Amino acid sequence: MTKQELIQQINEKKSFLCVGLDTDIKKIPAHLLDTEDPIFEFNRQIIDATAPYCIAYKPNLAFYECGGLKGWIAFEKTISYLKKNYPNHMIIADAKRGDIGNTSKMYARAFFEEMNVDALTIAPYMGEDSVTPFLGYEGKWVILLALTSNKGSQDFQLTCDNGTRLFEKVIKKSQEWANDENMMYVVGATQGQMFEDIRKIAPNHFLLVPGVGAQGGSLEEVCKYGMIPHDCGLIVNSSRAIIYADSTERFAEVAGEKAKEVQQQMAELLK
Repeated sequence: MTKQELIQQINEKKSFLCVGLDTDIKKIPAHLLDTEDPIFEFNRQIIDATAPYCIAYKPNLAFYECGGLKGWIAFEKTISYLKKNYPNHMIIADAKRGDIGNTSKMYARAFFEEMNVDALTIAPYMGEDSVTPFLGYEGKWVILLALTSNKGSQDFQLTCDNGTRLFEKVIKKSQEWANDENMMYVVGATQGQMFEDIRKIAPNHFLLVPGVGAQGGSLEEVCKYGMIPHDCGLIVNSSRAIIYADSTERFAEVAGEKAKEVQQQMAELLK
């Protein structure tokens, strides 16, 4: 998916919502446990209900890897289902990979060739040669961890060296490796006004923003400080607040309602 195609989807749907598929076998409705593949069945129904209101899906690999082979099969079935039925939705594999060159090449081959996702989250802290193997795929995106929403982000990301915070150094340095056509940054919604500082050094890059909803991030604040005029520049993820909004047989319907509520907020903010 190109940047222009992404912007087109945002404009057409009046949404920059990404639905996080953090599918936990211990949290899905009990009646699904009798199906052949409960994880995939949950995902399928969530996707069908929320697709009109979002522009991306973000399966978190940890929720699939923990299930061993069954989990990987559910993940691959989910990707195939999206590719077949909702080809205009961006698929972001939230895997946070990052290793030395040859290993990164294999990770890139796995996600961009074998699984054919559109984007992959990458941990940049091993430097350029750990990131560049992911950048050679046309139409694919690298999403670097920059400033995350968790409490521990203060331990390293906000530490300062000669007046430059570590997350700022990551953003500045990485722009030597790629541009805003194939690289984004993860910035947690709980970081608030920090988006203003990020926009000073990355004015045109898309930002993947987790932390809205269950983690307490403010959509209005994110947009106030992080949105780019005309291009939007944001993909805002919501996981638990949407997919686990209901635990009955109406779970998918309620998830769709929650996604629609967020989309309507976004439509107003895009104005």
